[in-house]
Amino acid sequence: MTKRPGGKSILQNFSAFSEPKAAVSAETLGGESPPAVPQPLPRVGAGVIGATQRSLGELREERDRLRALVEAGGGAELDPALIDPSPFPDRLPDDDDADFGTLKALIADEGQKVPIQVRRHPASEGRYQVVYGHRRWRAASELGIKVKAIILDLSDTELVVAQGIENAARQDLSWIERALFAWRMDQAEIRARDIRAALSVDDPELARLRAVCKALPLDVIEAIGRAPKVGRPRWVALASAVEQDTGALSRILKTLSADKVAGLSSDERFKLALAAVKAPVEPTRTELKLTSSTGQVVGKATFAGGDIRLSMAAAHAAAFQSFLEGELPGLVEKFLAREGEG
Repeated sequence: MTKRPGGKSILQNFSAFSEPKAAVSAETLGGESPPAVPQPLPRVGAGVIGATQRSLGELREERDRLRALVEAGGGAELDPALIDPSPFPDRLPDDDDADFGTLKALIADEGQKVPIQVRRHPASEGRYQVVYGHRRWRAASELGIKVKAIILDLSDTELVVAQGIENAARQDLSWIERALFAWRMDQAEIRARDIRAALSVDDPELARLRAVCKALPLDVIEAIGRAPKVGRPRWVALASAVEQDTGALSRILKTLSADKVAGLSSDERFKLALAAVKAPVEPTRTELKLTSSTGQVVGKATFAGGDIRLSMAAAHAAAFQSFLEGELPGLVEKFLAREGEG
């Protein structure tokens, strides 16, 4: 990836001067709208996304176009019902929806100050897909108002790189959300170099993201949640434990059943899942009744892993002990000969 003298990549520089980060902060803090400029631009082309193949001069021009559009309050006003989420979800549900409630109340009181970004739906004419701004779109939908949007023409690859740039600017995706984002891009056959660009990761880190999602089914990850305080080492440890223990997944799902984790945060649910795979496995216990030729029960044999126990009725206990002491060495020798270990 091309480097500028200061040492940052083009992608990093673009995320640093990208306007949506500052605009979202203004909206969240309830700041005043920027002053309008005379002639708003109707829409923005897809060039803003080609960060890995563009010069800094071109990127600055695109930045200035976006800035002018946002400052002018430009873009379209769309019915939220005509908009679908991104085909590449990069978020798991939050444990606490209070922040969204604050944003929704702010938009209800002061209006939507920062447009979301959407692309024209590639398969449904007249519909759109969110590039980023899902929370603002959701708020407008729940409030029953139109949502301000900048309309882009993007391919799937350009869309995921755009999401990655925005996420890099916010830096609030949890590690497992990044892994899921990589997995969904893999499922859509996005090229590895574009996945690396979208997530700003190298090959070893991309391999770790992929490995965790390969080992942990989606339903397990969703049952745990975004776990914002859980980083790569513990997710890798959980995935490794699952790969080494065929019964680990069922124990995790049993542990994370709804009635057991109600009210727990996703970080706490992760701790329970990790404890479940590390917990000693109870051996299967079977019992065999020992009967006489007439069917009378005279004792029992109990098997639990390597633990084998025999018990006899009091009337036969002493005699059976003496008999077993004499017969047991021969039985062991016969067993080992059959197993090829004699």
